Amino acid sequence: MMRLYRTIPILALLIACQCASALEMTPQERTETERWVTAKFDGKVKPRPDSSYLLPELKSGVPERNARQGRKLRIADRLFDRGINCPSDGVMKVHLSTPGKRFSALLGVDSNDLGYYSSLGRGNLVVTIEVHGKEMFQSPAMREGQTAIPVDIDLAGATDFTLRIAGKDGSVDLADAKITQSNGREINIDDLPIGPLRADYTISPPFSFVYGGKKSSETIKDWSVQRSSRSLDSLRTEHTQIYKDKGTGLEVRLVGVEYRDFPAVEWTVYFKNTSHVETPIIEKVQALDTRLERNGDGEFLLHHNKGAPATPNDYEPYETLLGKDSRNTLSGYGGRPSNKDLPYFNLAWPGEGVIIVVGWPGQWSSQLVRDKANGVEVSAGQELTHFKLLPGEEVRTPRMVLMFWKGEWRRSQNMWRRWMMAHNMPRPGGKLPPPQMAANTSREYIEMTEATARDENMFIDRYIEEGIKPDYFWMDAGWYPNNGSWVNVGTWEVDTTRFPKGIREVSDHAHSKGVKTILWFEPERVTKGTWLYEHHPEWLLTPPPNPGNQLYDNAWRLFNFGNPQALEWMTNHVDKVITEQGIDLYRQDFNMDPLNYWRANDAPDREGITEIRYVTGYLAYWDELRRRHPNMLLDSCASGGRRNDVESLRRAVPLTRSDYLMEAVEPISQQMQTLGMAQWIPYFGTGVSGVDPYTFRSQMTPGIITTWDLRRKDNDTNAMRNLVKQWRSISENYYGDFYPLTSYTLSNDVWAAMQFDRPEVGEGFIEIFRRSHSPYETARFKLHGLEPGAKYSVSNLDDLTHRDLSGKELMDQGIKITLRHSPDSALLSYKRVVIGGNTQ
Repeated sequence: MMRLYRTIPILALLIACQCASALEMTPQERTETERWVTAKFDGKVKPRPDSSYLLPELKSGVPERNARQGRKLRIADRLFDRGINCPSDGVMKVHLSTPGKRFSALLGVDSNDLGYYSSLGRGNLVVTIEVHGKEMFQSPAMREGQTAIPVDIDLAGATDFTLRIAGKDGSVDLADAKITQSNGREINIDDLPIGPLRADYTISPPFSFVYGGKKSSETIKDWSVQRSSRSLDSLRTEHTQIYKDKGTGLEVRLVGVEYRDFPAVEWTVYFKNTSHVETPIIEKVQALDTRLERNGDGEFLLHHNKGAPATPNDYEPYETLLGKDSRNTLSGYGGRPSNKDLPYFNLAWPGEGVIIVVGWPGQWSSQLVRDKANGVEVSAGQELTHFKLLPGEEVRTPRMVLMFWKGEWRRSQNMWRRWMMAHNMPRPGGKLPPPQMAANTSREYIEMTEATARDENMFIDRYIEEGIKPDYFWMDAGWYPNNGSWVNVGTWEVDTTRFPKGIREVSDHAHSKGVKTILWFEPERVTKGTWLYEHHPEWLLTPPPNPGNQLYDNAWRLFNFGNPQALEWMTNHVDKVITEQGIDLYRQDFNMDPLNYWRANDAPDREGITEIRYVTGYLAYWDELRRRHPNMLLDSCASGGRRNDVESLRRAVPLTRSDYLMEAVEPISQQMQTLGMAQWIPYFGTGVSGVDPYTFRSQMTPGIITTWDLRRKDNDTNAMRNLVKQWRSISENYYGDFYPLTSYTLSNDVWAAMQFDRPEVGEGFIEIFRRSHSPYETARFKLHGLEPGAKYSVSNLDDLTHRDLSGKELMDQGIKITLRHSPDSALLSYKRVVIGGNTQ
């Protein structure tokens, strides 16, 4: 876990700045993606070109480039900027992709005094160099303090040569080491990667399973296979593979999509029984099962996040080093995909990596198993599968997404955000949903349990009267008959006692003021005494006794979206409510863990089927609502942010990112939820209770839900108006690139800051927080993604002051901000200055 970097009294982030153009897909990223697609989708190996590399076989340690333990190479009293330090005796082989002409270097024992005992005069080391198996150079015995020994040997067209270091008590520097190739090109030895280099991708399928007790890797190679590709549009190509076992009639179909504007691929696997008898058992299905390798230097580092189980550290980012022979498991919990771990993670190694995303609104699991060499086996899929398929039956796996990247891992996170916006987020009416403000009365009326049409219309009027016009009016749980508690769900009719003219009376009033409406549903949970519970028990799943670690009451039932009749009824009924009540945004909640319900209703030879049918039906339900209401946005809520997988977010946005949303003391977790979540999910919302800038900005998101009680006479409505006005002025920039300017921490004695940047238009904003116990009044933050040569006008939205600074200044030196009080905050917007039609 990174720590917030602090100086006294200035804060500064040390992350390297990225320019706007760095976020475009590079040719190297395109090539890497094509290699994977060619191997895994087309069944052909696309070999990597021969590359030069170093292959060290040292007694201990690994070679270090341009330094020894972080210090410049030093031979006697001479410092060197370039070269390699070999920390022990042994062998280092050099492989060249082009025949070599000459090798030159300055050799010596490194003089950096780094240990407890003095290194003065120590060492007794001899270096020999062999070319074509013949010794071409041997140094005298070298000690610390001796001047560097020059080496210049003829490689005679060799593509391999060997350096041997013999002796003890010291480390050898190969300073200014260069190779001249036969084509005249000169390369520095410290630019060469450390071998062994990673192997080519194999043509084995990117998925696996066990069939009739045998691994697919052993059997599928004997099945027939058909491959086809077709263009979906100018940016996407669909690849299909169909494997078939002629003996049992099992057909395994992979449908993948290769993106041309991003280094990304995705796929889903389908299993179908084409015979007239049941299949043997299919089990341990992994939608992703592949090996990823790095070169010989560095190590795998896994960037991943906590999910949103309504805790103070929801969405906390983690870094886990995958050491040799390690095993790491990530998963959902209780059947909700982001209830434990976020199903998005980034596997990085020096200079590159792969983003791995699991799309499954159920119980998923992923394993990353590190070997003893330079690889990691990555698998992911539905956590439990052990089933036979009935004649004609077909099931699907989770959707998998991979994004290959080069460079710095934070750049890859913004590449991912851009892919989400370009290809995954819902687009009602053909457009990305704009940032939105919704007004809400949940705090005043215990959700809507005590609300009437008159109450709701009064609040709409009050917002309009105060000049704080919302985009939506949010009607949450409790508008249905519920026996005094919104938790009682399963009768999806309007409570006409409180709403005699239906919710339509509120919708019509809102629409007359230019305000749209949101209505809450929770179709999956069904409680005793409700209409569904009493009239259609055959549509409901019954749980086993709760072992105590799952969120459900033993009396609750789970509406079975895997039942075709139930699915059809719910789709038609909710569609009718939406249409008749004039609803503009459908909000779905899910306040229970479904996993035990699914598994309790599986036969021993059908484990996983209930979950698959349920998930498939749930997604079909949303798809049909969207088809019938193409301009309607859907909100995905599951006790906050517990169902934020990529399949759900292809259809909906999470307007309540977490149920840990209104802290009584200081909203630090709200700041950090944005820092963690925005790295993966561009659009999200949360409740806003604050009227002071510090609290409001801590809760600020692309979708704010104000909970202000406008019945009160002591409200500071001027502050409310100003805060909403400020938010609207910067809100479009939430669709830009995201840069944390400080590390994640819940400590109250530091500063926190983050930046959203739209390089295409040269605009963005920075939100800065001095927390309650921070002793420092001044901080400096380096920005990212700007044009170094352009000029930017930076505005403080509180005191309305402006500063003109160059992009280079803002990125290299940073912007200085002083906040005299604690806690306090600042909101800065910036815009690239254009003079006479030219960017300055």
